[in-house]
This record gives sequence, structure tokens and C-alpha cells, in this order.
Amino acid sequence: MAATALVSPDRLFSAREVLVRPSPVPAAAGVYGWHFSRPPHPALDAGRLLYIGIAPRRMANRTSTQTVRSRVRNHFRGNASGSTLRLTLGCLLGLELRRVGSGERMTFGKTGEATLSQWMADNARVCWIERSEPWELETQLMHQLDLPLNLDQNRHNAFHGRLEALRAQARRRARELPVSS
Repeated sequence: MAATALVSPDRLFSAREVLVRPSPVPAAAGVYGWHFSRPPHPALDAGRLLYIGIAPRRMANRTSTQTVRSRVRNHFRGNASGSTLRLTLGCLLGLELRRVGSGERMTFGKTGEATLSQWMADNARVCWIERSEPWELETQLMHQLDLPLNLDQNRHNAFHGRLEALRAQARRRARELPVSS
């Protein structure tokens, strides 16, 4: 049932719809799924679930305070340093990853992040389900569904090696370039 709610949701929401206040996205724990009308890579299909995320993330003996709302908003308007989804999409779309600030964080810079935000506004749609311990459902879904944009718990996916190599290449290239301000 949870898988169906993410794979074939009753409704998908755009950036414009979730970034308004009040937002329809719950400030609660859960799992969210990303669908794309235009895929970020030619090897991927359009119009289907390609990535899932959870909020909060379980970390050793505690959990983060993030909610589905805060994570979805961060994915739509944040940067690659704070969003694995944005990092993945930007790399697949050929945006140049750069070290910023102290040189440890990596983003696509102001122009690249703006380009990515616009691409997501045009092509990305999200759905969600509330779950008090989403990490338990995440593990089930990672083994049950074909989620090519997820790396964690997903080595079995046919796209995993290609995506992992592309992201590693982008990081290596960013380390060779000067730090951006």
C-alpha cells in the first residue's frame, strides 16, 4: 500500500504548490517520492518514481528534527550541499560542481543552482506519505522498487554504478577547480 501511494499517487505536487504558505506538505515525519515529467538522463524513463527520501533521517542513537515539508522545500530551493537529490540531478544534467566557502562544501554555484531550481520547477513533482519511523519503510521500498536516483541501500539497481561514477567524477573535478566565493 505504501509503495503504491508513492509509485502511483493520487496527486503529484509542483514546486509552486509546495513552496506556498500555508504549504500542503505536512510538517511531519514520512517518506516522499520524486517523479519527473522529463528525466534528468536519457537512460531514465519520464513520468515515474525515480527517487525517494525520508524525514527525519535516523542517525545512530537519535533522529534529525527535519520534516517532510522541510526536506521537500530544501530539495526544490536549496543547494547540492544540503540535498543529495539536487547533487544527483545537477550531475546528471551536466552542471559544474564547485567547492564553495571554506572549500569543503560543494554546490553548483548561484547560476547552476538557479538553473537546477528552474529545471526542477519545470520537471519535478513530489508526493509523500506520513510515517512515524520512515527509515523502516525506506529499507523496504529500496528493495521493492526500481529507484535509479537513490544510491544508499541501492547497489542492486542497474543505474547505481553509472550514477556513483558520475557523482565521483563531478567531485574530483570540483576539487581541481579554485574555490568559488
